[in-house]
This record gives sequence, C-alpha cells and structure tokens, in this order.
Amino acid sequence: MSRFKAVVAKTAVHGTALKGTRLLDDMYGHMLKEIIREDEYEEVIPVFRSVMGQIIVSLEPLPKVALTAMRLHFAIDDSHYKIDDVIGSMGSLITGTADSQIPIRPLHASFYDFLTDESRSNKFFVDLSSIQRDVTFASLRVMEHGLRFNICSLESSYLPNSAVSDLEKRVKESISPELSYSCRLWGAHLKATAFESSLAEEVQRFFDEERLLFWLEALALMKVLGGSTGTLSSVAEWLTGHAEYTDIGDAVKDTRRFIRTFAPTIIHSTPHLYLSALPFAPTHSRIGRFAEKFPRIPQVVAGHAKQWPLVEKILRTNATPYAITISQDGRRIVCGSQAGMIVVWDMETGEALGAPLRGHTDCVRSVAISPGGTRIVSGSDDMTIRVWDADTGQPLGAPLRGHTDCVRSVAISPGGTRIVSGSNDMTIRVWDTDTGQPLGAPLQGHTNWVNSVAISPDGTRIVSGSYDKTIWVWDADTGKPLGAPLRGHADCVWDADTGQPLGASLRGHTGGIPSVAISLDGTRIVSGSYDKTIRVWDADTGKLLGAPLQGHTDCVSSVAFSPDGTRIVSGSSDNTIQVWDADTPKSLDAPLQGHTNSVRSIAISPDGTRIVSGSDDKTVRVWDADTGKPFGAPLQGHTDCVYSVAISLDGTRIFSGSHDRIIQVWDADTGKPLGAPRQGHTGFVSCIAISPDGTRIVSGSGDGTIRVWDEDTGKLLGASVQGRNSRLHSVAILLDGNHIVSGLDDEPIWVRDADTGEPCGTPLEGHDGWVRSVAISPDGNCIFSGSDDKTIRVWDADGKPMGAPLRGHTGTVFSIAISPDGTRIVSGSGDKTIRVWDADTGKPLGTPLRGHTNSVHSVAISPNGTCIVSGSHDMTIRVWNLELLNDQLLHVPTVCLSSRTTHALSSPSSFLHTSNSPVQTKEGWIVGSEGRLLLWIPITLYPASLT
Repeated sequence: MSRFKAVVAKTAVHGTALKGTRLLDDMYGHMLKEIIREDEYEEVIPVFRSVMGQIIVSLEPLPKVALTAMRLHFAIDDSHYKIDDVIGSMGSLITGTADSQIPIRPLHASFYDFLTDESRSNKFFVDLSSIQRDVTFASLRVMEHGLRFNICSLESSYLPNSAVSDLEKRVKESISPELSYSCRLWGAHLKATAFESSLAEEVQRFFDEERLLFWLEALALMKVLGGSTGTLSSVAEWLTGHAEYTDIGDAVKDTRRFIRTFAPTIIHSTPHLYLSALPFAPTHSRIGRFAEKFPRIPQVVAGHAKQWPLVEKILRTNATPYAITISQDGRRIVCGSQAGMIVVWDMETGEALGAPLRGHTDCVRSVAISPGGTRIVSGSDDMTIRVWDADTGQPLGAPLRGHTDCVRSVAISPGGTRIVSGSNDMTIRVWDTDTGQPLGAPLQGHTNWVNSVAISPDGTRIVSGSYDKTIWVWDADTGKPLGAPLRGHADCVWDADTGQPLGASLRGHTGGIPSVAISLDGTRIVSGSYDKTIRVWDADTGKLLGAPLQGHTDCVSSVAFSPDGTRIVSGSSDNTIQVWDADTPKSLDAPLQGHTNSVRSIAISPDGTRIVSGSDDKTVRVWDADTGKPFGAPLQGHTDCVYSVAISLDGTRIFSGSHDRIIQVWDADTGKPLGAPRQGHTGFVSCIAISPDGTRIVSGSGDGTIRVWDEDTGKLLGASVQGRNSRLHSVAILLDGNHIVSGLDDEPIWVRDADTGEPCGTPLEGHDGWVRSVAISPDGNCIFSGSDDKTIRVWDADGKPMGAPLRGHTGTVFSIAISPDGTRIVSGSGDKTIRVWDADTGKPLGTPLRGHTNSVHSVAISPNGTCIVSGSHDMTIRVWNLELLNDQLLHVPTVCLSSRTTHALSSPSSFLHTSNSPVQTKEGWIVGSEGRLLLWIPITLYPASLT
C-alpha cells in the first residue's frame, strides 16, 4: 500500500500522465506477479480473469457473499468456485477482501483501467465481453431461484405498503443483495451482451413464467418499480434485428403497458398486483394469461376488456394544467397549472416526484426542460420567467423580469444556453440561461399576443406564433426576422426556409386549437382542441392519423410527445392529465384512400374479407378488409356517380347502381363486368338490396319506382310504383323475402308486397323529414329508419313505433346498419360522425366516432360483427374495430367479479349498498370499513361509477 501511495504522489508532482501510467502499470504488474506465481499462471489466470471481470462489470459494488452466490449460476460450470480463492490475497488492491458483507471496490480506479487494457496488462488482461454474458445468465437464474409469490410474507392486502411498519426490514431480510441486484440491473447487462439464441431462450422463459410477476412484486417492494421500463427498453434494444424472437418483443410491450397502467396500484399496495391489476389485465394481453395461475384472485366474468385502452393513466390535478412538457429521457412529465404551481410526475408510475414547485404568483402558462434534464423553465401570468433545479425543485436565481404582460410560452435552446419567451406584450425575448440577463432587445413584429415560441434543432432560428394569425421566423443570433411572416391558418405546416405552407392546413377539429406539438423525428403533429379531442397528423401530408383521442371532458389545453414518440401526454380543463399510448392499435385504422370524390355506398362481402365501395368518381373499388389495400384497378364502366353497391350472398358478384340509371354486375374476383347492364329505371339508381335467399335484387330509383330483378338472369320480375314526385333513397327486404321496405323524400315509409308492389297495412309515419335510410333487424321483427330530421326510429313488423326516436345526431341520418346479433344500431350522419346505439334501449353507446371530415353517407357492419366500415363525402373509407370500441370507447360495461350478475359493480346492488357499504375513491380504490383496501378498479379501463 505504501508503494501505491508513493507512486501516485510521485506521478501527481513530477510525472506526465504517460509517465505516471507506466509507473502504475509497473506497480500493478509487480504486485500481481507476487500474488500469482508464474508456475500457476495456466491454472489461475483464467480464474483471476473471470472473478475480476465479474467485479469490474458489476454496475454496483457487491460483497463477496453476493458475488459468490451469483457465480453459482454462471453458465459455465468451472466458474462455480469461491470468489475468496481469488481476492483473498488482493487486499492491497481492492477493499472488501476481509469481510464478506463489505462491497468490493478498487482502491484506485486506475487498477480497473489497467486490467481492461491489454496493451498495459498483458497476461492479466480481462476481456469483459464474455463476462457480461455470464452475469446476464446468472442474474436471470438468481431471479428464477430467488423470486417467489409474496416474497416479504405480507399478511394482508387490506393495507397500503406505507402502513406495514417493518416493510423495510422485511425487504432487507427477504431480498438478498444478489437478488436485488439481479432484479434491478439484469437488463443493463443483457444490453451489453452480444446476441445469442441460448440467451434469448432464457429471456423468453422469463417472460413466459410467473417469475415475471414476482419480479414486478420485488421491484415494487424495493420502491424501484419505475426502473423496470428501463430494463424492458434494454431487452427491446437487444432484440433489434432478430425478428425470429417477436414473441419476446410482444411480451416486452405488453409488460410495459401493464406497468404503465397499474404501477400506482402496485406501488400503493403490492398485494394488489395479484388482486386488482392481474384480474383486470385485458384478456388478449400476454400478461393476462397468468391470471389462471392464481385461481383464488377475483375474476371478471362480464365486461372484461380484450385490448389495452388508448389511455395509459390519468393524473388528477387540483387546477387546470395549462402547460405540459416531457423530459428528454422520457421519464418525467412537468406540468404548469392555473394555481401557479409546477408539478413533476414519474412518467411510468404516475407518482409525484417531490413537492410542487412554488414561486409564481399567477397561472403557469408554459414549461420547458433543458436538454440535459437539469433545469425547468416556466413562464407565468405574473409576467416573470423562473428557472428551477429539476432534481431539488429549488429556484435558480431570481425571476427573469422584462415582459410587461403575461408570459405565454418559453423554450430552451438545444445547447441549453438560451431561454426564449413569448408574451401578451407582443414581444419575444431571449435570455442567458446562466445569468438570467436579456440578450439584446426584444423581438418585435407581432401585433397580438405571442402564443408560442420554439427554437430550431440547430439553434439558429426562433419560430413564433401569435393571435395575429401569423408565424414569424427569426435569426436566433441577430434577432432579425427571416423573410415575411407566414400568414394563414394556425394549423398549417410551413416550410421554415421559404415561408410557404406545406400542403393544406390541418382541418378536422370542430373547436379552437390552443396547443400543438411535433414529434422528435418530425413526422407527426399532435393537436389539442376546445372540442375536447386530441388529433394526430402526418406532418408531411397533413392527413389525420387514426381517430381522435377522446376521453377528456373539457378543453384540451396542452399536448406533448414523449421523446421516443410512443406516448402523448395531454392536459385539460377537466383537471386531468392523460397519458396515451401512441403505438396502441387505434379504434380507427388509417382511412382507405383512392376515390377522388365522395364515397356514397359501401358493402362487405359475406366472408368479411372484402369491402366494396361506390363513389361519385364513377368507379367501384374493392379493398382487402384486413390490410386496407385495393384489390386490382377500380371497376370502371359507369358514366356517372355510383350511388349504391351490394354483394351477392356467395360473394362472387358485385352489383352497383348509378346516376347513369343502370345497374352493373361485376365479377368479384376479376372486376370484369358480367353481361350487359340492367336497364329499366328512368332515374338514378339510388339503392340496391339482395333478398335473404339471394335469388332477387331490389333496386330503388329517383324515378320513384322499386324494381325487382332475378339475380341470375337479370330479368325484371316486376315494379312497384311509389309517389310520382318522390325519390327513393333506401330499400330493404324483410326476412321472409316477400316484403320490401322503402324510404322516400316526402312520403312515409311503406311496407309492400315484393311480388305485387301493393302496400301492406298502413304507412309508417312519424319522421318530420325525408327518410334517407331503412334497415331490417336480423330476426325480421324490427324496422329501423333514419331521416333528415336527425333521428332514428324503430318500428315493429306491424309498423307500430317502438319507443321514442333515437336522438343525438346533429345532421341528417344518411345510413343505418344493424349488427348481425341485432344488439346494436350503427348510424352515419351529415354531422360527420358515426354513432352506435343499444338496439334494445335506444341509448347511445359511448361518444360518437369521429374521424371523417365530411358527411358519412354509408355504414356497414362485417358479418362477424367485429368491424364497422364507413364511407364519406371526404372521399375516404374508414374501418373501425368494433370489438376494441366495445371494450374501450363505446359503453360503460357491467364489470362483474361474480357469476351472480346482481354483484355487477356498475349497478346498484347489495354489495355496494349495505350498512357498511364500500366507497369508491377518486383514484379508483374500493375501500371497505376501517379503510380496508378491497379492490382497485382501473378507471381508464372501466369508467364505471361504483357508488
């Protein structure tokens, strides 16, 4: 030791770095030669390299007992020896050799540098690459043998973790240092290991066994559950380029969603990992299958979601969250609120990180985080900007003063050296981040409030947006404007160099847009609106990506993308912050695009594999229902708008009716016309239906007639004349095939004999406008009609109204479809929405489906009832996953944990209304007498009222 100190001192005073390194190398080499005799090199050096490699790659110093325990699980059997055999005589180089409980560390970091540089250490060189593999295997196997259910032997699930007085002691006694290390850091070692199939199979086993749940339990008890997502990210990165292990990748994604959704519950009371989180995991999730391994936990027997919801978590605030940003590492959400506070949350667990940052005396309108994540900058209505230490929450220096009105926006330069602020005083200011002093004069040019400021990735330009409806681009160094202001809609995408708009403005919201953000890769724009929705757009084309994100009950005041682009965070005047999974399959797939004019009609093939559409562009198109790709070229032959399409029951033929007054028949496989067009109508063919037995085609026309045709021969079987001045908009055929229901302009709905055309009974009267659509229930007992009066009416087979009209649409109901099981009504309207209704009660199921940007002319439901297809005047067709909508968006399900439906948690029941009735907290906990935690209902999955 004295030799070591002398060399270090001599190097510091007299020698150069190179000379000092040589002296250290000589010293370390000499000491190791004294410890390991030359005649033992062949046997001892491999052992020395393995042990020292393990110590060096350990991300935290571990004591001998833990290092030895891990070595017992190395993949190579000859590594299973006591570590003390190697380090026992190395006390002059490392600490911890004399006490098995003291972490082993080098006396000087230069010793590790020496060992890992072959040019310096020669025969003592330690190659770390193979050691990383050994430690990864060992970590997985330590967890395999050490993890177990209820590892800390908690006696009750009624208590939160904070109420277990000796929990810290239990954790220390039950989770050994090597197990703790393995749980926390195995992902980091995996990431540092070269890919190999045997290790991948070991990782596969980890995700296929209950060990995965036991791992989450241990992390929660150690209060490091948030770190699990870092491990999962490491696994995903390690698998990059190895498509043969997609199962592991899927398991990683699923586990990440499980943690993001249930982390607050598991952290609050870890036993509810099994009692609340696992039972409510969606049935189609990978982790949900573990529920069968725990037969005594609650089971959802009705209303169980199949897929993960769009919303990952909801963070509740005491005031409107006006500003939201996400740290560059994606781990923290920072929110500025109406109350003048700034709150920081853990992105993964939803936990508040420390106390709120207080100092502003009015609303915090904007927040930003420095690139390194060390500072938070905030702008407020108190006319000041504040800089905070992101770790301690303490203010750094005095507030930045200079603006003479509210500070609406702040941004930090990529290098973190400058702060840019925009204000209601119509100016932009640039500040030195370290000194807080203004850099130059204010940037002036806007004639109204400056709502938003941003800095280009290279730091050379400042971009500002204002209520004066202009966007300015400024030279960040000189403060001079670069060209003329960009004028136009605030939701346009602009070329920063030319100032020209890139494509059309982003249109789709029905309210103002107080917030927009751009993904880090620049490919997507997210917008929040007064219409309570969030929309995601393609930054290049301006096209809407998927359906609006719905869930907020008030204006969406702020939105942000996570740096990796996988999540969107939104803040709303409903006093909640919601985290959305931007990668989860949405309720709405990308629209089917190809028509160049309005889509008037759609049909789905009987096997559900194809969608057929007719358009004002005079063509019929056939699409793959799964991929949304077109089958071949458009079917061309009509000389005017195609108003209606239908598909034969065997799926081999397509029928189309057009404004050119003809009905064309097409081969569904080849797209070729079959025979001559069917002619006879003297007005446009507005609707087509096929009889239940598939033998007859019924067509309705603007000439006021219904015609019946033989499907095979195309021969006219008769005609039924309606009102002379009325145009037919819709026809349907009753289940018996002998009766036709028709909807007309200014006449009531009639049921007519299909053979004679004579009316059967009295007309169905009640609508106050033209009847645009009629449909028949699968059992033939109900008739449904949609009208210009914006309502849907239901009639029995005798023409009697059943209940009150279905009200909700704010525009004409152009189309109606009934689900195959007869339980749901789907309607498309001129208000650009699709609504789903309960066929028995007439109640709407959830909120309208939004996505189309113009009238919805046609809707259809797939034969298996899983999809809704809609066609619109916006020239697109959209496919909606009805199963996903059922579970997530459309209805408040009856969540039942018992085979007795009287115990359904969304209904009043004896379970909820006893003398000691459980209560539901706003966080979703069902709490019994004496504050016992009975169950946690995930609000994002099941928005049911339990009180």
